[in-house]
Amino acid sequence: MVATHALPVGEEDSAKRRQILDGARKVFMTLGFDGASMGEIARAAGVSKGTLYVYFTDKNALFESIVEQEKLEQGKAVFNFDTARDAEATLAEFGRGYIQLLCRPGGGSAIRTVMAIAERMPDVGKRFYEAVLAHSIRQLAAYLDARVKAGELKIDTTELAAAQFMMSCQATLFQPFIFQAKPTPSPEEIDRVVDSALRMFLAAYRA
Repeated sequence: MVATHALPVGEEDSAKRRQILDGARKVFMTLGFDGASMGEIARAAGVSKGTLYVYFTDKNALFESIVEQEKLEQGKAVFNFDTARDAEATLAEFGRGYIQLLCRPGGGSAIRTVMAIAERMPDVGKRFYEAVLAHSIRQLAAYLDARVKAGELKIDTTELAAAQFMMSCQATLFQPFIFQAKPTPSPEEIDRVVDSALRMFLAAYRA
């Protein structure tokens, strides 16, 4: 008898689902949500339309699954918010890591697509915002709370201060990237902007 090496049913199902999502992502990023069709997605994924509909009822369901994947991908980023670390070192490291994640090659496509569909599918946009941006703001704000208690910083509203720092780190980098006016920023460009954001932040909030 010839040995076979077929995947177990659960793994095979998961692999097929990933194959479909990979194809769908390419189509959505190339054609946008409105331009994408289930036929195009099936061709890009290398499956029949019948197989596609076994896994996803429509392109809305497909798109939501891709958004969930992006949330998980960004959620893997681990920032060192050890409350015993001083603010200057922690914020400098976080700012660089945050911009590298935000402006990573390919990362802008998912954000652009979510922004384009948020008006039609506000629940998707809200879930993406809460799981990605708001989650990072809350993490940073919790760290800032600890440094306020330690007497290093003086901040009335740490959530506002966290958002201010994150937006300052994006200055001249994120918008040109997301609108495809410029490529992924270089490490030198990121260093320059984050260092400037840090100086402004500490000038405003250092006790």
